[in-house]
Amino acid sequence: MKPAVRLILASVLCALAFWSWGLFFPAPQKVIGKHLAKLARLATFSRTDGNIKRLADTERLGSLLAGNVHVVLDAPGFRGETFDNREELLQAVLAARSQVKDLQTQFTGIGIHVSPDKKSAEAFLTVMAKAGGEPDPIIEPLKFTFQNTNDDWLITGIETVRTLR
Repeated sequence: MKPAVRLILASVLCALAFWSWGLFFPAPQKVIGKHLAKLARLATFSRTDGNIKRLADTERLGSLLAGNVHVVLDAPGFRGETFDNREELLQAVLAARSQVKDLQTQFTGIGIHVSPDKKSAEAFLTVMAKAGGEPDPIIEPLKFTFQNTNDDWLITGIETVRTLR
């Protein structure tokens, strides 16, 4: 009976070690996926949100971006828009939030590719955004570029992916 108890105890300890390793050292794809989910949540707002909440959410959104983030948007309403740093992009986000009453944002079809050296990554996804008062949603494929810093994965680039239409 004693060897069986030891075997069960060893199995439980191995399972606990495996679980805690994933908790304390998550895979880059998991961290990036969480960042993208947070970005979609922060990009969503409603007309009942006050100015302070909109400002706070914009600041939280900025925490996901590198200082030198480069954004190129070529989508309806954003033909050829380019932003070359975090502050410029956040100012545009605040301006958009003041003009649009509400926005529902969702990311689908997320594919994350981490470089072999785990210093950079790319995420390909489709953004579906529905602005209040608009009959049709905006559906655009995007490419996000991430850089691994000592503390976190930060977004260094966002660009519209041109597809054959």
